[in-house]
Formats: sequence, structure tokens, C-alpha cells
Amino acid sequence: MVARQIQILSGALLYYGLVLPLSYLPLRILYVLADFLFALFCTLLPYRKRVIDQNLQIAFPNLSVEERQQIRKDFYRYFSDLLVESVKNLSISKKQLLQRMQLENPEILEEIKALNKPILLVAGHYNNWEWLITAQASWFKQPSYGIGMPLSHPFWNQNLTERRERFGLKVVHAQNYQEAFEAKNPIVLVLADQAPSSPTECLWIPFLHQNTPVIFGPEYMANKYDCAVVFVSLSNSNRGNYNVKLEVLVKDSKNLTYQELTQLHVQKLEQQIIDNPARWLWSHKRWKHQKPANWSELSATLRQKFETKFRNHA
Repeated sequence: MVARQIQILSGALLYYGLVLPLSYLPLRILYVLADFLFALFCTLLPYRKRVIDQNLQIAFPNLSVEERQQIRKDFYRYFSDLLVESVKNLSISKKQLLQRMQLENPEILEEIKALNKPILLVAGHYNNWEWLITAQASWFKQPSYGIGMPLSHPFWNQNLTERRERFGLKVVHAQNYQEAFEAKNPIVLVLADQAPSSPTECLWIPFLHQNTPVIFGPEYMANKYDCAVVFVSLSNSNRGNYNVKLEVLVKDSKNLTYQELTQLHVQKLEQQIIDNPARWLWSHKRWKHQKPANWSELSATLRQKFETKFRNHA
């Protein structure tokens, strides 16, 4: 109990004493801090350098060492900006946020609304996903939700959740994802590129030159709630400004075969990364699991369960 109180107090001191006040500074000043962080990452504090280099070796085996080192350096530049932009996200106004997160094809919003069904937005940890989460509800008239895992620190989880929700989004714990579909025709965002917790309860799909475990949640939810699926791509036009593009991948998920939907959104993310590799989150341990030796048997069982639940009702 005492340890928990100390944890909350220390989190509050850091949040209210440093991070929140920093967020009220103009971005042009925060980018000076980002420049300093970038210099540290490139010299004295090479943040998760081993993990980044291992990931880049796996993803781009045909590149030279020098080319991969340049991607790492470019990643540090992007990551430094991402950190200060995430701080700014705590207090940025709705007007400024939407100026910096430009919806490239707003005409698609009417098409999405006309589908008259739940919409599953699928994206990755690419470019500034924090601003995407906060801005999402501003583009849609339907109820907006974001599904994710809570932070381990209770104080930070509560306060960051409140900040993400202030423009209309509702954050839902992944274990309680059903809550997001209780509203009529919700817009539900999932960042689908995190590593699954288990190498057996997932799909294994070729991704960046490596058999990669991918969460099955988006495909399961799309079939369970009869969702249309929209891929969200983020491109960086210049420092602190992003273009958001929505692309309907499928209007009726039940018309697709098992794994097809997952393969579609994974391929979209993969192409983004190939086009501009530095702006993906290389510092996380994306390939920490090994493919199970009995995957053929496990895969057959998972497929049978899926088809029994969602396809064999005729």
C-alpha cells in the first residue's frame, strides 16, 4: 500500500512538476529539446541501440551496415520529435492538432458513414500515433473508441487516458473490447503491430523478411461485429505536420477467407515502412517470440475454430 502511494506521488510530481508544464511551451521551443535528445541518442545515450540494430538487420538484410546505421540515425531524429510531440499532446488545442493532422481525403468520411455499420480503423506505431488517437473523434460523427492496453503506472495511465479522451474519444481496455461495440456503428481504432503476448494465440505472417507473430484481434472483431475495415496511413509532410489517409480495405469482412484481412493490413503497414523505414518504432522488441515447432497443428486448430464460429452457419 505504501509502495503504491509512493509510486503515485512520484508520478504526480513528475507529471505536474515537469511534463505538463513543458507541454504548454510552443512546439518550436520543444523542438530545441528534441534536437538535444537527438544529439544524446547519437552520442552518449544510444537509446536501445542493440534492439534497433537487431531489428534493422532482420528487416533489411540486403542493406549495407552503413545504410542501416543511417536508418537508425534517422529513427533517432524521428523518435526525439515523437517524444516532445507526445508531451505537447497533453495540452495541444483541438484547432492546432487538426491543423497539424490534416485529413488527406475527407470525402471518404461520407462513404464510411453510408456503410451504416461498425468501422474498425487499423493503424500501426508509425509516425505520430499519439496525435492520431487524440484527433480521431474530431473527424467522425459516430462514437469513437480506441482499444489498447493500460500503462502499468496507475497515475500515468489515468492522466494520459484523460488527455487522449478530451476531444471525444473513449479509451477501452483490450480485455473489455466489447464495450467499444455497445454503441451504434462505432469507429474503433486498433494499433495492430504490437507483439502478441503469446506466440500460439496469434497469426504468423511474413513481414519485413521475417515470419512475424501478428495479433488476431482486428480480424476477430471485424467478423464478430460485422465491421468494415479502414486502414489509416500517416505520412510526415514536414516537422510536426502529418497527412492522414483513410483507405477502406473491406466493406464486408465475412467475405474474406481466414487470415486474409490480417494479411491485408500487415501488407499496408509493411509498404509504409519500406517507403520510409525510419518512422516506425524500431526500439520495441517486435521479434521476441519464436514460431512454435508445432505451428502447423496449432494453425489448423485456430482456423477450424474461426471457421466454425464465423463461416459454418449456412
